[in-house]
Amino acid sequence: MKKSIYVTALLVLISSSMSAQIGGIENSVNDVSDTIRAIFPIVLGVIFLIGFLFNAGHFFGENADLKKGITRVLVFVLIAGAVVGIFTYLIGIVV
Repeated sequence: MKKSIYVTALLVLISSSMSAQIGGIENSVNDVSDTIRAIFPIVLGVIFLIGFLFNAGHFFGENADLKKGITRVLVFVLIAGAVVGIFTYLIGIVV
């Protein structure tokens, strides 16, 4: 009888501490996802700007190649769009 009381008390203590840990993790995940949601558009804008500056040489100057410049910009936009789509999907699942 004494052994079953100890086992029951142990299970109650373990289950209460597990619930507290899960609640703490959930709050920290929400904080991190809110921060990422706020920063992500700024980071994406900077990446687009840098990508355009690297590809601007194909549009202007002595060795201007319009086809190559447009192709590189389109590939860059497709890759960035895929990253945004994956990020949006993952944030939608987590929260």
